[in-house]
Amino acid sequence: QVQLVESGGGLVQPGGSLRLSCQASGFIFKNYAVGWFRQAPGKEREQVACINSGDGYTYYPNSVKGRFTITRDNAENAMYLQMNSLEPEDTAVYYCAADKQYWLGSCQGDFTEYWGQGTQVTVSA
Repeated sequence: QVQLVESGGGLVQPGGSLRLSCQASGFIFKNYAVGWFRQAPGKEREQVACINSGDGYTYYPNSVKGRFTITRDNAENAMYLQMNSLEPEDTAVYYCAADKQYWLGSCQGDFTEYWGQGTQVTVSA
């Protein structure tokens, strides 16, 4: 049974930091690109980070580049999203995802295979 379980969301003040975690099970984690997406109320889902399975290539959109860092631990079947200098605009439900199609090079794009259920991140004073 495939599972992706996020944790680490919560309420943080602007300028603060959070670290999201995603624990995977039920599939061969090291063979999959992994990514983080977010969706705010009334907005489309946005990819905020990904790391592929082959050469460790990472992608970040301009909206989070320099503030967010994605990492993965294949031995622990886990991925992480370190979020620094958080802004109210970062408020959203954050989802982790995995997809086998991104092996080398860019992992920018939709993930279609496995998804977590999401964790709320709220940035507010």
